[in-house]
Amino acid sequence: MTIYLDVVFIENMCMNYIILFATAIITKIKVKHWKILISSVIGSIYAVILTLQLLEIYSNFFLKIILSITMVYIALEPKNIKNLLKQLIIFYLTSFTFGGVAFALLYFVRPQDILMKNGVYIGSYPIKIALLGGVVGFVIITTAFKLIKNRMTKKDMFCEIQINFNEKKVNVKALVDSGHFLKEPITGLPVIVIESKKLQDILPETILENVEDILQGNKTEVLSKEEYIIYKFRLIPFTSLGKQNGLLLGFKPDNVIIKTDENERKLNNLVIGIYTKNLTKDNLYNALISLDIIEGSDKNEHIKAIKV
Repeated sequence: MTIYLDVVFIENMCMNYIILFATAIITKIKVKHWKILISSVIGSIYAVILTLQLLEIYSNFFLKIILSITMVYIALEPKNIKNLLKQLIIFYLTSFTFGGVAFALLYFVRPQDILMKNGVYIGSYPIKIALLGGVVGFVIITTAFKLIKNRMTKKDMFCEIQINFNEKKVNVKALVDSGHFLKEPITGLPVIVIESKKLQDILPETILENVEDILQGNKTEVLSKEEYIIYKFRLIPFTSLGKQNGLLLGFKPDNVIIKTDENERKLNNLVIGIYTKNLTKDNLYNALISLDIIEGSDKNEHIKAIKV
């Protein structure tokens, strides 16, 4: 079989370009096409060197890793190591998908013409197969990531929680917020933020109607009237967009049951923060819960509650 180096170069340059471009789309990065082109050319030169067997070192595994990092760094310009690793993983996943599709197409079209030279697959119609494999692979990989994203957005981002307090209970739909890290400052217990209207079945109406006044130091006698639960209430400072020094009135329930599709967990060491407004306009959910609580990775789960 005759191997044309210009074909090898063009084939690999096209595939490298498509893979890097797909990686940029998946990671939602704005890229400059000329940088992707430079990175693709570097990868193509490496493929030609492999084909010619000019130097044995060029087939070294670690050198291939270095080449991948170089190509990703030039094309996508990651801002830090974390972004670089993320982009590198997506780059490899995309490469494996595209390579598998291209080789499968080549195998079905002309299996007798397949030649492997130092890890480089070459056939009678490499450019056509490579481009077709790139298009099919692009559709597969982008569709797969969209399906995963939709599943995470629509399914795994919500859960049902049951709050048990003084022999009463209430069920609330909560949004799993990966950016929610609010904790009660004294005990360090994680806080679940819930709309006050959803707590009417377990808390006295006099408290829920005067939350803002209690936070401002007024009508504190409302809490003192409820002597059987006063020790379970505490103030929770927080910072959010547009509000640098906010306060939430919170209380420690007897326990909270977290219900997801995978399992059901009962947690004793949590604090409920009372939010007097609506979290959403469409009432899609009425509470915010951190991802750490859902995954059971919170380090304070076994800390004993401190009575203040």
